[in-house]
Amino acid sequence: MKKSIRSIRAAVMVLALVAGGLSGGCKKENPPDGGQMAGSPDLENTLIYAGENETTINPALTYHDELTDIIFSGLMKYDGNGKPVTDLAESYEYDEESLTYTFHLREGVKWHDGEGFDAEDVVFTYRTLTEDETLSSSLTSDYEDIAEIEAPDAYTVRIRLRQYNAAILGYFTIGILPQHLLEGEDMNTTPFNQSPVGTGRFQLAEWDRTGGMITLVRNEDYYDKVPNIERVIYKTVAVESTKATMLESGEADLAWLNANYASAFRGREGYHTWDFATADYRGASMDMKSDFWSRNGDSIAVLNYALDKELIVNSVLNGQGETAYSPIQKNPLGSDPAADQYPYDLERFADEMERLGWEKGDDGIYERNGERFHFTIQTRDYEEERVDIANVMSAMLKQAGVEMEVALVTRFDWSAGYDGFLYGFAAPFDPDMVYKQFVSGASDNTMSYSNEEVDRLLAEGRHTADEEKRRQIYSEFERVYAENPGTLLVAYLDGNYVGSSAVDGLDVTRTLGHHAVGVMWNIEEWTVSRQR
Repeated sequence: MKKSIRSIRAAVMVLALVAGGLSGGCKKENPPDGGQMAGSPDLENTLIYAGENETTINPALTYHDELTDIIFSGLMKYDGNGKPVTDLAESYEYDEESLTYTFHLREGVKWHDGEGFDAEDVVFTYRTLTEDETLSSSLTSDYEDIAEIEAPDAYTVRIRLRQYNAAILGYFTIGILPQHLLEGEDMNTTPFNQSPVGTGRFQLAEWDRTGGMITLVRNEDYYDKVPNIERVIYKTVAVESTKATMLESGEADLAWLNANYASAFRGREGYHTWDFATADYRGASMDMKSDFWSRNGDSIAVLNYALDKELIVNSVLNGQGETAYSPIQKNPLGSDPAADQYPYDLERFADEMERLGWEKGDDGIYERNGERFHFTIQTRDYEEERVDIANVMSAMLKQAGVEMEVALVTRFDWSAGYDGFLYGFAAPFDPDMVYKQFVSGASDNTMSYSNEEVDRLLAEGRHTADEEKRRQIYSEFERVYAENPGTLLVAYLDGNYVGSSAVDGLDVTRTLGHHAVGVMWNIEEWTVSRQR
């Protein structure tokens, strides 16, 4: 047994050294100060951000995207503490008897094209989310309790619920869409998705798809504080090492980097690092529709015993994170220690595998009913951190007698017959954010996970008002899910941002979401001061 553990640790450290070598390879003795393009007058007071790949900018379709948050505005917005506060709504009331929210809207707000914003835009947006049966969106389960939306006048909106929903105020942060541009359009394919018009702090100036660059300019008519930064050049970058190289060469001012790349910039002159807490976790999400898991879904949980998650955090994540046991572990109403049921224990793993009827074959791989314990997880090849996590998981499981094949893909292919994918998600605000993922048939339940007790608990948590009762419900959910998971949870990531010393104003108060999204929550306060 000790020999196997040493082999696993050796495999992990090799991967860690590879990652460290890559990040170390971008070091230079004389880093740029303010970027190699800082001398261009066009880039004064401009933030160059190395972001994610983008194909669509529409809040009704995409929910973890920095650009939707700064181009569009919602009735509400999240503050630095992750609490919903008014935005396009100046005020609101909630009537408990009729289950109705009444929003009083700001007057004089303009869309980026100069048209006036009013209540009909709000009605259009929420009717799209609740009534458009053609809408291809993972978000619709967030709004299923809405029964009626109406606008009694141009600056008042009433939204009546079918039943009380503890999380709905946070879901009213979704960006409002312009009715005058989208009415009658197919929301899934409309050209608007590449030419978005909102009411937010920045507006689209140009989208150069060939060059991979989206240029935004500040909205001088913004109804609240107009940003200090005049423009944002958002570069669409897929490969993680490329972002580090862009920071090194001065082609970018700011980027979210994985922990190993971020470590190469710590303490270096001309750079600054910001470490955000995130609710962003990684794990292998199993496709319960696949033939393998339809037969062997009872054996997902036991795999936790074969993973030294702490070693993964300390090596692949360079210590920037923590081991994962619950999908709402970093949520204020989550983190029940009783759900942390699986220590790293290869002997316990072997005992549990025997109890489940698995026996090791001549090649050391477990078999049951004539079937080898072999499954395939797809991982996007450009996400180095996920690839490293998947490879280390595979090495650990192989030593324990399970084959997890890692298939590298350019984009996730849901029809190719894989048994799952290397997964990431976050629930930084209300724990109800996982409802659409885990409730049977919900809008973001892409892996067809189904558990009657999970369905009951998540529905109960959504429809309970008392916070302490909700905490108890979600604690029970964590324990029930741990016993019958659909995802082999591994680690939570810290949000490591690296920027030029020219950039200032980032506020690490807020817990960030998936891919550390949410960093721009206070971008109106940021500044870029390049040396001339």
